[in-house]
Amino acid sequence: MSKIYLLGGENVYSRSAKQVNLEAFEGAAQPLNVLILPWARASFDQQYQKRQTLTDYFRSLGARAVNFAEYGPIEATAEQMTEAGLVYLTGGQPSILINRLKTIGVDQLLENYGGVMVGRSAGALALCKRCVTTCRSNSKVRIVNGLGLVNITLKAHYTPKKDEALKSFSLTEDIFAVPEGSALVYEAGKLYAMGEAYLFSKGNRQIFTQTCL
Repeated sequence: MSKIYLLGGENVYSRSAKQVNLEAFEGAAQPLNVLILPWARASFDQQYQKRQTLTDYFRSLGARAVNFAEYGPIEATAEQMTEAGLVYLTGGQPSILINRLKTIGVDQLLENYGGVMVGRSAGALALCKRCVTTCRSNSKVRIVNGLGLVNITLKAHYTPKKDEALKSFSLTEDIFAVPEGSALVYEAGKLYAMGEAYLFSKGNRQIFTQTCL
């Protein structure tokens, strides 16, 4: 059973969620090999500087090796995952990431993975049953289906500006909201907050600390 960290977002240049990542890294199998799935943007985050920033960051947290999975046949990613103690899903556009994970079958690999998983922003949203997203073209808020590894509906990059929409959605389903720098952690049926987190339920907002799913 994986331990899953759902980061509401992070500026990786300023390392604004360092404590969350540090806990995840220290809890993974050692010596630690990290596998990054940079598939949430149209460009696959192939820029050297972005990859080098993550590599330097993760090595500073104790990773022995940091590898990037290239989008393509599932066999290569499957082999990399067997050697990784932690799988990290980057931010970007949730719909792109979810579609790509399902298209080549990596969603099944993640479901059966036994190490630590960290999803940042879109990566976190993709790992949940459902997720709240904002359309970039018209700013419309909607709920889409994720992979379902954590049985919740999640809003990342939470700010109070979206409270009315979240309260409206919460009339029919509970919604967990996490700001940048904070996270929800899921393991063995227990969900708890690291930092600031909120639960929207039946049209109301409350501070979230922990629950069992």
